Amino acid sequence: MTNLDTSPAQEVCPAATEDQGPCVQLWPEREVPLGGVRAMNVMRTLPQRGLPTVGAWCFLDSFGPDRVAMSVLPHPHCGLQTVTWPLEGAVRHRDSVGSDVVVRPGELNIMTAGHGISHSEFSVLPSTTAAGSSPEAQGIPVSRGLQLWVALPEEHRHRPPSFEQVKDLPVAVGEGFTATVMVGEFAGQRSPATMFSPIVGADITGSGPLELPVRPDFEHAVLVLDGHVVIDGQDIEAGPLAYLGAGRTNLDVVAGPDTRFMLLGGEPFGEDLLMWWNFVGRTHEEVEQAREEWEAEGLLDDDAATASRFGFVPGHGPDAGPEAGRIPAPPLPGVRLRPRTRG
Repeated sequence: MTNLDTSPAQEVCPAATEDQGPCVQLWPEREVPLGGVRAMNVMRTLPQRGLPTVGAWCFLDSFGPDRVAMSVLPHPHCGLQTVTWPLEGAVRHRDSVGSDVVVRPGELNIMTAGHGISHSEFSVLPSTTAAGSSPEAQGIPVSRGLQLWVALPEEHRHRPPSFEQVKDLPVAVGEGFTATVMVGEFAGQRSPATMFSPIVGADITGSGPLELPVRPDFEHAVLVLDGHVVIDGQDIEAGPLAYLGAGRTNLDVVAGPDTRFMLLGGEPFGEDLLMWWNFVGRTHEEVEQAREEWEAEGLLDDDAATASRFGFVPGHGPDAGPEAGRIPAPPLPGVRLRPRTRG
């Protein structure tokens, strides 16, 4: 998924430190009206002005539940991994390394942009029935999900792009909880998803008092999806991101009935980042260069575009109807920003 904000600000993310011990900080979600080709609003909880990253996690959008068909034309990424986690509905993913797959709830898409990649995402709509009724007549399926980005560390951010889909994710079962381990390791189960930083992401359901094993060298955050939890006496409802700091060996949670939440964490990311639109770089010049290359590639024929930095996504030519075209880059802001502080 792309950041379709029509006027994206540069997010200058300073390197994290291990100074923040256990805490509970509630960082509010903010509604981002993406409009345009997707006509969808999302709720964004990362990055925040005072909390740019949690481990290497640098971007978190939640969307739905809503009956809006996702329609995201080809767009570029660099310097990051996209992590797509659908909760309801199915999404077709196509990219410039030749992938063409459908991801469904319980399955994970990991796209490693590296030096540069482009991709598209479209909701899978009901097919026409034998009686000839259209998808519109049957209704657009409910879509709900999470889109996350993981910043690639310096030694991996220029690597060749790649894509993988993991359909069989490990499940950890503990007293009162069940956890699907999306990335990293949690409660003795390790995801096979390829990641490039010490990191964890788990989708947890549970009720009552829970004792969750966590690494003390990781900082963590919780996003409640359904229900509510209490951590260190703080009641946390669905919506805000609860930053929990580092230094815990166990996370004690009291979960309401049928509560579902995401646990995200990782080693504090020790590099300054500059994020703008769909690019994660280190300097203004890097981001400016990425934008210029994406715009220039829009003028190339298919063969030349295939050999370019961000590549070519098949299936979006002039005869593709509503799936024809690509997303142009918005204009860069006219200012250079200084790194923000965490706090």
